[in-house]
Amino acid sequence: QVRLVESGGGLVQAGGSLRLSCAASGRSFGTYAMGWFRQAPGKEREFVASISWSGGSTDFADSVKGRFTISRDNAKNTAYLQMNSLKPEDTAVYYCAARNSVWASSRQYEYDYWGQGTQVTVSS
Repeated sequence: QVRLVESGGGLVQAGGSLRLSCAASGRSFGTYAMGWFRQAPGKEREFVASISWSGGSTDFADSVKGRFTISRDNAKNTAYLQMNSLKPEDTAVYYCAARNSVWASSRQYEYDYWGQGTQVTVSS
């Protein structure tokens, strides 16, 4: 199985940047597609970004396209979410997820493993 631990969350001003990390442990991390989801207070968890096993294919929610970048470094067993031009609407708990597939996916029910979440707060 895969265990995921997010880090890098915190408080940032609108227009600023933040990079989240997702450290994975367990067997064959490199064979898993990865995704980032977020949940704001009082709202349902929503898709943010995903990346294939090879890193060659990525998907983004329309709300973050052009501002966020997802990447992975399989040698370090780590996935990243680079967040630029942050807006107050980006405030949420961000979750890393892993999927037992090489393909990226925006559907949260297709993911098998989840991290504990890290808080991102964007001030206006």
